Amino acid sequence: MTQILKDDIVIPVTLVEAGPCVITQLKSKDKDGYESAQIGFGTKKKMNKSAQGHLKDIGNLSHLKEFKSKKGSFSIDGVDLARGSKFDASIFKEGDEVMVSAISKAKGFQGVVKRHGFHGGPASHGQKHSHRAPGSIGSVWPQRVLKGQRMAGRMGGKRITVKNLKIIEVDVPNNILAIKGAVPGRNGILVEIKSEK
Repeated sequence: MTQILKDDIVIPVTLVEAGPCVITQLKSKDKDGYESAQIGFGTKKKMNKSAQGHLKDIGNLSHLKEFKSKKGSFSIDGVDLARGSKFDASIFKEGDEVMVSAISKAKGFQGVVKRHGFHGGPASHGQKHSHRAPGSIGSVWPQRVLKGQRMAGRMGGKRITVKNLKIIEVDVPNNILAIKGAVPGRNGILVEIKSEK
């Protein structure tokens, strides 16, 4: 994250590398039973033979992801895409609203204070080793722990989607988007950016 100064206003932004992406496969209803496009991103030094055969004439890609079609065809600005077509950050414009999805930071096993925002017990009045304890879980009836009870456990490491994020700047030569606010995930993680339209 960084910040951009515009019209004497400081805007917090996250810089995201957005491309170049390559269409590696187009699936059709006749052949595969559904319509989708497989998109590749990044570079990789070594690949196994099956991946080399699948990506021949395209190059070594580190990430592949499939997107189902809602309209029946894949196009950018009215131009139909084919296998090997490339697109980059230029498909976005300043002011576009996007939604960003990624795997959030994994925080391991955490207690109820950090995981659910419990207040914990008072610091005085006979407390001993229970300042951050959950307290009663209300098991008088039905003599068991109810499903969904908020307790300690693994926190983070889930797919999170943040909507209504605005693109502040587009750096086309370097394929970098400046997205207003924070996006989920740690530095260097793969994110999915979708237009809100």
